[in-house]
Amino acid sequence: MAEIGKDLDKAKALLEAGKLVAVPTETVYGLAANALDVSSVTKIFAAKNRPHFDPLIVHVPDRDTVNKYVQEIPSKAISLMKEFWPGPITFLLAKKKSIPDLVTSGLDRVGIRCPNHQLTHALLKSLSFPLAAPSANPFGYVSPTKPEHVNEQLGNKIDYILDGGECNIGIESTIIGFENDIPMIHRVGGLSVEKIELIVGDVQVQTQSVSNPQAPGQLQSHYAPGKILKIGNIDELLHENRNTRVGVLSFQKRYAGDFIEKQIVLSPVGDVNEAAQKLFSALRELDKSSVEIILTETVPDFGLGRAINDRLRRASA
Repeated sequence: MAEIGKDLDKAKALLEAGKLVAVPTETVYGLAANALDVSSVTKIFAAKNRPHFDPLIVHVPDRDTVNKYVQEIPSKAISLMKEFWPGPITFLLAKKKSIPDLVTSGLDRVGIRCPNHQLTHALLKSLSFPLAAPSANPFGYVSPTKPEHVNEQLGNKIDYILDGGECNIGIESTIIGFENDIPMIHRVGGLSVEKIELIVGDVQVQTQSVSNPQAPGQLQSHYAPGKILKIGNIDELLHENRNTRVGVLSFQKRYAGDFIEKQIVLSPVGDVNEAAQKLFSALRELDKSSVEIILTETVPDFGLGRAINDRLRRASA
């Protein structure tokens, strides 16, 4: 198992030596390595068993640093950076040659963001290079929101876990690009569409699942537990699966049934932000339990609810 601690100097030294370090962000824990070093980035793909066609996100300490790695920053991106960075929004921008093709899976654009977590922000400021950091979990599985989640599945493959506590958003960053100056959301996430539109006006949301992704987080089956997950009307699903050891993951309501072995309510008060923070931990808990199948439902499709529904659909694919 990997060591868990808060030693920034140790994390920095390991990253400078080409090692892997799990780092906290406000969204989920990331598996970090020197984004400019191909051999270090290769270790990320190997540790996660991640296919090389799925691009990575690059993390930087501030907006000024972005200019080192991208050709230009559209004016609407600058407005969003000023408003929401550090924060849970990733920008898909034309890359410079300093970013290895391995990071972008050979694509000409790189996903880049500034995470809003005190420890990781301090770490980024201390380094002379940006960090490539996808979620710190085996490819396709539920993303980690606590250091213990990372250790459970990747502890024997990484060198250190920087302990930043539980992630306070719990859903990966929103990814946005710009097509002829039109904002295009490629992955709904920790920053709501509504908040983005307050700054730049109408945006297009193009998050359909694909087998050849142009941005991180676009694969059809992703964020998935090991057990079958069915999404729909829970009352109907309970009736259809009454002869099965059932786990229920609901938004606000608690369901009755003798055959429900385990049940988790994401937000008894109906708060989509609370539900987002708890989502991945709840999926992990149900996956580790004795249930044979997980039944769940969509949540109200606004704010972070859109991101929750996106993750649930991918988890059930």
